[in-house]
Amino acid sequence: MAGSFSPGGFDMSKGLEGVWQSMEQLRSSFEKRTAGTRVGRGDVRAAVLALLAEQPMHGYQIIHEIEERSGGSWKPSAGSVYPTLQLLADEGLISAEESNGRKTFSLTEAGRESIAGVDASTAWKSSEQPEGPKFGALTKAGVELAQAAAQVGRTGTPEQIQQAVTALEETRRRLYSILAQD
Repeated sequence: MAGSFSPGGFDMSKGLEGVWQSMEQLRSSFEKRTAGTRVGRGDVRAAVLALLAEQPMHGYQIIHEIEERSGGSWKPSAGSVYPTLQLLADEGLISAEESNGRKTFSLTEAGRESIAGVDASTAWKSSEQPEGPKFGALTKAGVELAQAAAQVGRTGTPEQIQQAVTALEETRRRLYSILAQD
């Protein structure tokens, strides 16, 4: 992958700027890999219906459940979930009940009929999502690691930065050793 993070480590001859650039390259390489997991509105609809078939939920619960069930690879925005909820309500597939200032949504009889025979487990999986267990968790951990390293690069003392470089180089070696195992 041209322009990607160098697996050989950090170039300390460039000082703090080199560490910062390396972290930005690492972060952007993870973002590029996850950019293809954007899911269409029809999939949001299917996921909402599948979740409401299990139990009534409010919008935030729906967003959180989709993120959990997709292993962190898909977290729909409120801007896609709430309009979908409104559309489903307009179609008579769900109803909303307000309690303690929150709307809790549940399937109507028509909603239950519309999802009969549908495999709910596929509702929150993107066809573009990489196969394999917890790929989303690995990506999220990598991005969070890059963010932490970048923060040390911006605000750490020279000694802290060197400690971070040493820790990251050890982590890189350990990750490659995982792949080397039979």
